[in-house]
Amino acid sequence: MDCLFCKIVSGDIPSTKVYEDDMVLAFRDIAPQAPVHVLVIPKIHIDSAQDVTFENSDYVKRIFEVIPKIADSEGLENGYRVITNIGHDGAQSVHHMHFHILGGKAMLERMA
Repeated sequence: MDCLFCKIVSGDIPSTKVYEDDMVLAFRDIAPQAPVHVLVIPKIHIDSAQDVTFENSDYVKRIFEVIPKIADSEGLENGYRVITNIGHDGAQSVHHMHFHILGGKAMLERMA
């Protein structure tokens, strides 16, 4: 498989890790859109949130268990945004499900 994030999980491509356990990896985005911009991914390949199933949903559950821990460790006490993009029209650039944690400044209300 030629998946960028699978290569990051395997260690073939380096990343700046923020969090890691047996199911989840979180690392800093290389083109941050906010002072804090962390990507949180499952360690198995799931194309997008559209492809979550009963069989792989524990990975999504785990991601949402660790997002608050990551936000706390990054000092996001005033709030933050969590985003996932799905497919072409949703502007998904890497086809491995991932969630963006954005914070460190007040976010604009408008997202489109």
